[in-house]
Amino acid sequence: MKQHIISAIFGAAVLSACQNTNNTSTPIQKEILSVEFSADSAYRYIADQVAFGPRVPGTAAHAKCLDYMVSTLKRFGAEVEIQEGTGTNYLGKPEQIKNVIGHIQPQKANRIILCAHWDCRPFADNDNDASLRDTPIDGANDGASGVGILLEVARQLQLKQSKIGVDIIFFDVEDMGTPSHKTGIKYLPDTWCLGSQLWGQSELGKASQARFAILLDMVGAPNATFYKESYSQQWASNIVDMIWQRANRMGFGANFVNANGGYITDDHYYIHKHTQIPAVDIIQYDSQTNTSFGAYWHTHQDTMDNIDNGTLNAVGSVVLGVIYNEK
Repeated sequence: MKQHIISAIFGAAVLSACQNTNNTSTPIQKEILSVEFSADSAYRYIADQVAFGPRVPGTAAHAKCLDYMVSTLKRFGAEVEIQEGTGTNYLGKPEQIKNVIGHIQPQKANRIILCAHWDCRPFADNDNDASLRDTPIDGANDGASGVGILLEVARQLQLKQSKIGVDIIFFDVEDMGTPSHKTGIKYLPDTWCLGSQLWGQSELGKASQARFAILLDMVGAPNATFYKESYSQQWASNIVDMIWQRANRMGFGANFVNANGGYITDDHYYIHKHTQIPAVDIIQYDSQTNTSFGAYWHTHQDTMDNIDNGTLNAVGSVVLGVIYNEK
């Protein structure tokens, strides 16, 4: 994904100090859903995307994946629209954007947004092999994992209707920001997350009546942990607490760590900035890497080898738990 412009890198020592020991305790009453998230299905949707090749905007793989997402959402009963526009990339040039929006039960006024980015990083900035850094990555976890989970969520919503309406948004051109391995390039602000910026500043975003939004980013790695991201807590602390408490009640406290994380400029930031919709980022934090993301991040190791059914099940089940408990 993008450099996720990290406004403040997570500090391992700080996170350790903030950790709540109650997070690992046995849930008092495990919550059971009437629907069952299928990690196998989500895994297949991720593999389908990766099979197209890196979904870099302007490539054949990008176009094929666009058609795949649209047809899959329609197959699951969503009303789908493609939002097209342009943004400014890290070279100061226009970049074409294609956001995919699936409206589930569009007649319902009571709505929430679920979102992820679907494009791939055109560079492998962090790859150990310098000769590969100018080539695009597969983006299995950084991009495809969030889309795969949300496609499975859409399938479940067709099988069992929720009491609320859901808008699923796949943001484009999230990962086109300034490459870290190139020299002589002047940094331009707001060159990441172009799709969410387009949506938030458009009539589509401003007309949205969603009560809150949940963003999924890098949600498929083995034993992934998700801390409470700081921008999310700043403007949506009640939603953050609701999600993490539900995760604990469902038995996923080992993944959803009850501790504070750092500030990350991700798509949720621009959703809130331009629409004031409270938005929460569920994003992996890895204390063993100097980036705070996985060792695979922005490398050619971001493949299907980094996708784990246990993590997909944890995230997908919690998202379904949120949806089916909203009234």
